[in-house]
Amino acid sequence: MKIAQVAPLWERVPPRLYGGTERVVAYLTDTLVEAGHDVTLFASGDSSTKARLVGIGDCALRLDPRPRDPLLNHLMLIETVLRRANDFDLIHFHIDHIHLPVTVRTGAVHVTTLHGRLDVPELDLMCRLFPRAPMISISNAQRRPLEWLNWVATVYHGLPLDLLRPQFGPGKYLAFLGRISPEKRPDRAIELAKRLGIPLRIAAKVDKPDEQYFQEQIKPLLDSSLIEFVGEITEKEKSEFLGNACALAFLIDWPEPFGLAMIEAMACGTPTIAWACGSVPEVIDHGRSGFVVHSMDEAIQAAKNISAIDRAACRRIFEQRFSAPRMAEGYLAAYKQLIDARRASMMKTGNCASPPPVLLEEPHLSR
Repeated sequence: MKIAQVAPLWERVPPRLYGGTERVVAYLTDTLVEAGHDVTLFASGDSSTKARLVGIGDCALRLDPRPRDPLLNHLMLIETVLRRANDFDLIHFHIDHIHLPVTVRTGAVHVTTLHGRLDVPELDLMCRLFPRAPMISISNAQRRPLEWLNWVATVYHGLPLDLLRPQFGPGKYLAFLGRISPEKRPDRAIELAKRLGIPLRIAAKVDKPDEQYFQEQIKPLLDSSLIEFVGEITEKEKSEFLGNACALAFLIDWPEPFGLAMIEAMACGTPTIAWACGSVPEVIDHGRSGFVVHSMDEAIQAAKNISAIDRAACRRIFEQRFSAPRMAEGYLAAYKQLIDARRASMMKTGNCASPPPVLLEEPHLSR
């Protein structure tokens, strides 16, 4: 199968530091190549992949100190993809909704994985303009605000089996992994550690929009010797960081679409104490890979009982449900469904010709 994967340009693929969507795109793309498919990745020019890379610019947006226009860069990305649309059996977009006005007007078979939260009024209005555009969700919970969309499948995220090394010791501290923001509730993780009297290590980035929140709400809470703010960590550091933790504190306060940190912890054999929001009850097998809680008192009780979780079982659940090969299988099934539906439609109408070629000169977008 000839497949195009279209990644956001905010981070390289895979990211050097924090990054969820681009990390998933990296794992999916490489796994599809390993399975024998012909894959082209459209991403920032500094990306690294087993697929054929078409780079947009010379580096990702977030860590580039130069002034950049994100909208213009993503419009160039979309144009570059569509000028090569006839090269692919299917185009898989991971850039939210910005491409929809043009992709729905092409003859290309395409699908979009929505990676973010969907409870945004403008998104509802936008998507109602394109009700037939095929979509893939990353959890069933993610769909709730827009259940009427043309959902093709739910495909959970997956990680390469050899990416993170499991450790089966009891762990020495609570871990918080991700980003500092109000919806991620690092304050709950800090409260949990202080009330239990155990260390908490926070490995997280602080985005510019969240700097005031960090300075005013979180930094004053770092006054205890129990709390260590580590900052962003690399992929290579995660096995040690998560593997040496007794639990991941994932005490969120928003409709989490998936929560990659939960399966990263699972891959390390580390259970998660997670607030019952969004995808959490789908990802965490309560009592086996962690505890799903509804209050701080429940979180404290879960932490006290964390040794009851079999860390080897955590790893087995990851291997069974959240591996990159399992993710790729889910996407390939969706691709086949869409391609077969297009062929059936063409046969029914008697139009068996391919979409008209796009007669445009290939742009040169690397700087």
